Amino acid sequence: MPLYVHPTVDPAAWQALRGRARQLYAVVLNAADGPGKRPDPAFEAAADELHSAGVRLLGYVDTDYGRRPLRAVLTDIRRHRRWYGVDGVFFDQAAARPLLLLRYHMLARAARLLGARTVVLNPGIHPHPGYAKIADVLVTFEGDWHTYQRVQVPAWAARHDPWRFCHLVYAVPDRQRGQVASTSYNRGAALHCAVPGKGSNPWRYPPADGNNDVGQDG
Repeated sequence: MPLYVHPTVDPAAWQALRGRARQLYAVVLNAADGPGKRPDPAFEAAADELHSAGVRLLGYVDTDYGRRPLRAVLTDIRRHRRWYGVDGVFFDQAAARPLLLLRYHMLARAARLLGARTVVLNPGIHPHPGYAKIADVLVTFEGDWHTYQRVQVPAWAARHDPWRFCHLVYAVPDRQRGQVASTSYNRGAALHCAVPGKGSNPWRYPPADGNNDVGQDG
């Protein structure tokens, strides 16, 4: 799950993640739209605590839909690995078009050579099916609850294990919280996260308490 708030601003949110370690597939570590320019002691401590609880950590790396220079992307991966000891990479703003398949194949291969054991691509929609051969996990939906009601799943997705797909849903009303887990699984995604947050950074807020708000279904 993403949690895009500094540990000193909301320490309780980070502490709550440790208590939900068994539910979590992974937590995305995002110090400053990436690892930042220098190590952040608060994020170092948060990473250590989550690792000690057995939580997989993914370093946030913005790819700007394939426009970001390769050198900058690789620098972010190296910093995440060196400063926070992340287990994998969360490539955000990933492309979905077939034209950029080769570029993302190169990024994923480079990430693994740098020590990433898990590679997640987040195009936020169902991309060209070739991307499923690149990533360990594809985020095939990121958006609000209202939009989530209209999602159509392409036929190719059914040919893959549901554990290869994740849905990230925000602005989820309290009365619908329990529906996200079953809805995501019925749409072929065994991984999900549902938060009540809205606005420019809905991932500022952790999921509300409840077994169906975040985790690994099935």
